[in-house]
Amino acid sequence: MKLSINKSRSLWWTLSAAITLAGLISMFISWQNPNIRAPLRPSLDFVGGTRLQFERDCNKPGNCDKPIDINVVREVAKAEGLGDSSIQIVADKDTRKENGILIRTKNLDREQRTKLQTALSEKVGTFDEQKNQIDTVGPTLGKELFTSGLLALIVSFVGIVVYLTFRFQLDYAVFAIIALLHDVMITVGFFSIFGLVFGTEVDSLFIVALLTITGFSVNDTVVIYDRIRETLQTNPKQPITEIVDDAVNQTLGRSINTTFTTMLPLFAIFLFGGETLKNFALALIIGFTAGAYSSIFIASTLLTLWRERTGKYTVVETTGVTDTSVE
Repeated sequence: MKLSINKSRSLWWTLSAAITLAGLISMFISWQNPNIRAPLRPSLDFVGGTRLQFERDCNKPGNCDKPIDINVVREVAKAEGLGDSSIQIVADKDTRKENGILIRTKNLDREQRTKLQTALSEKVGTFDEQKNQIDTVGPTLGKELFTSGLLALIVSFVGIVVYLTFRFQLDYAVFAIIALLHDVMITVGFFSIFGLVFGTEVDSLFIVALLTITGFSVNDTVVIYDRIRETLQTNPKQPITEIVDDAVNQTLGRSINTTFTTMLPLFAIFLFGGETLKNFALALIIGFTAGAYSSIFIASTLLTLWRERTGKYTVVETTGVTDTSVE
């Protein structure tokens, strides 16, 4: 069965716009949230501070009989001068029951951490010292990580534009970048929603995931664009709509197989990997799915629209550039 992507291109654009808009709304709400004050819920990697995770020792009789009351935890934190801290009740890694407390707050010294832990133990139960986790990151390091990550993302986009302009034409590069921005925005939007609903935080690995997504997505787009260019060289008078539809259908099997085989290890990491890699794998799953979608339904259809409006079919030869105008 032949897929006619340009016939329903308004549907593809509307679907992408709706998902992107939902992400933007979530980012705005997240920015207004006094506990986040950013489009995404940042981890300590970016904002600095102290993160404490305590889990109750359920081996002690009666220690885990009652659920943890988050209001009690907030009262204890407020009494310790940490009322503006971000507090969550989290599930125990072994039992999957909500017997843990995650607190992200300002930088605390050893005495302050010990005092807070003691006060919480008196109210919610004794904690298991082997499961407790304490991480501290300075605000300067967090700012440097964010700046360097953002710079790396911008440099990658510029590099892709230069490469595609040299390899194809400027309009190819522009629509490929729009598709990449689409993938990044969808991934960021989903994590903004997850941050509001589930308290999911983004760390430095999230920047790595975005860079990986751009590379994966542009690879699929280049394959389709290369097939479009080959057809334009051999059949310059063929309607651009047919050329693009044929190019997508000829590369569709490859795109699906590549995405599917890439997803398998990512799902394995997400389901069975450690906590550190779970969000990284989730970001790649979302981004790779969006990348496969945008290569087929966004980058290709936008190129078709542009060529229809301008009335030019630009052909790039292997040894140079030749413009063939079809009125």
